[in-house]
Amino acid sequence: MIFRIRSASFLLTVLFVSASAMAQNAVTDWNTIASQTIIARGGKSGGAIGVWFAYSAIATYDAVNSIRQQYQPFYYAEPGPAGASEAAAAVHYFPAQQTILDSALQDSLTKITDSDWAKDAGVDVGEAAAAALIEARANDGLEANVPFVPGSGPGVWQPTSPTPPQTPWLGVMRPFTMNSASQFLPDPPLALTSDQWISDYNVVRELGRVDSTARTAAQTEIGLFWTENTAQQYARVFTNLATYYQLDVLESSRLLALLWTGFADGAIGVYNAKYTYAFWRPVTAIRAGGGNENLIADPSWTPLGVTPNHPEYPAAHGSVTGAITTLLDDYFGTRAVHIVVDSRAFKDGIHTHVFEDTRDLADEVYWARIYAGFHYPQSVKVGQDLGKVIAQHLFATKFRRPRLPRGFQLR
Repeated sequence: MIFRIRSASFLLTVLFVSASAMAQNAVTDWNTIASQTIIARGGKSGGAIGVWFAYSAIATYDAVNSIRQQYQPFYYAEPGPAGASEAAAAVHYFPAQQTILDSALQDSLTKITDSDWAKDAGVDVGEAAAAALIEARANDGLEANVPFVPGSGPGVWQPTSPTPPQTPWLGVMRPFTMNSASQFLPDPPLALTSDQWISDYNVVRELGRVDSTARTAAQTEIGLFWTENTAQQYARVFTNLATYYQLDVLESSRLLALLWTGFADGAIGVYNAKYTYAFWRPVTAIRAGGGNENLIADPSWTPLGVTPNHPEYPAAHGSVTGAITTLLDDYFGTRAVHIVVDSRAFKDGIHTHVFEDTRDLADEVYWARIYAGFHYPQSVKVGQDLGKVIAQHLFATKFRRPRLPRGFQLR
């Protein structure tokens, strides 16, 4: 059963599925459709993509959980009727794609075998959950007009593209779980007079240049592997996780809601820091000599990857990966998580990396941003630490099992 809520700005589509359906039949299917809608056809880019995924994932979670009532609600707190069809809800802020989405939804409808009553009851629950999300996120700063004028001089970020700076609004929008975008603002970047700055500068100067002789072929592959659109790449990772661990609809919706909310708040927090400090990228610093007389300038230095057009500090990929790995540790209760990541950043086909420990994933991303020539070591570490703190706060306060009165039974 489908319903749509229209407004001047968006189309919200919700698909309902059987309570007995496995995750790959609903939640993960629509995670993939969301990726196509937001990125491939919607044209969204950068760290802000996680915000649209979070809208979708939270709506899905609230709709499913309203019927099962196993965890704390996020925006929608009313219980759904017993026996209603569990819901997987996908939220789309792209009304121009209605025809494509209608076709995808019709394909999904053929898989539903619940009774008409259960479907209708599920529709009512999903519609209410969707309306609650829409109301809660009204005027949250999504794509607001937030101008940013770059400065100049040693240590100051300079745009690396003729296009406007990437999504400065993300750093001031209302987060999902933090009190404010700056709640966990890290300390400033390294002073250009510090020994640590000299060390970090030289590390990325040697390992991050396109023609580096210090970087191995395997390290080059790692640097390029993680240059695919981050949210697009992690969307497939999240689908793989829910499928591999055979999570049901409720647990799939909870896992994806945790991960996408962590991704979104990790991005909001790190972009707040980026535009607060506006620290220069290696491509600017190394060509200029690093603002320190003990460093060597290299006017022709070019990074392995194409530098993103937003300030360097802290590393955004570090932050969202720090959030994701921390949430996986907490959700599964162990760091020993089977994680399959593939990359479409190569001309010779899809590359795949497999991890059996979340620490190995975080470590590879750490070095990948240095090999790509995007970040200094300290920046990636601070980004990962920021993501971890945000994730710890999220997991401790959201998507939890409720504290129930003595003798009360969850149905």
